[in-house]
Amino acid sequence: MSDYQPPAEYPPAPQYTAPKPNSTMAIVSLVAGLLGWTFLPFLGSIAAVITGHMAKNEIKKSADTIGGNGMATAGLILGYAAIALGLCAVCVIVVLAVLAPTTGGVFENIIESLQ
Repeated sequence: MSDYQPPAEYPPAPQYTAPKPNSTMAIVSLVAGLLGWTFLPFLGSIAAVITGHMAKNEIKKSADTIGGNGMATAGLILGYAAIALGLCAVCVIVVLAVLAPTTGGVFENIIESLQ
């Protein structure tokens, strides 16, 4: 008939392990990072950076019993990116304010030529 023989041992059933709880600071960092791009531009970004670093330290010291490293990293990236973009915007505004008196004549000539 058939030469099939069932295996001598079946592999053990996978064990269910409960997920690790997330760090509260990591959640706060992610939410503050999102708020830094929407409703609280500068304050949210600063809070995201501070709480993100606090969460990273908390997760490192917990000996892998607390999760949320990805959320802390996302909060740090959002916070630092918003701060960098804000500083670039301030620099552009300052440069335009300093150069405004010297470029005013150029724009007036263009406007006059269009009329």
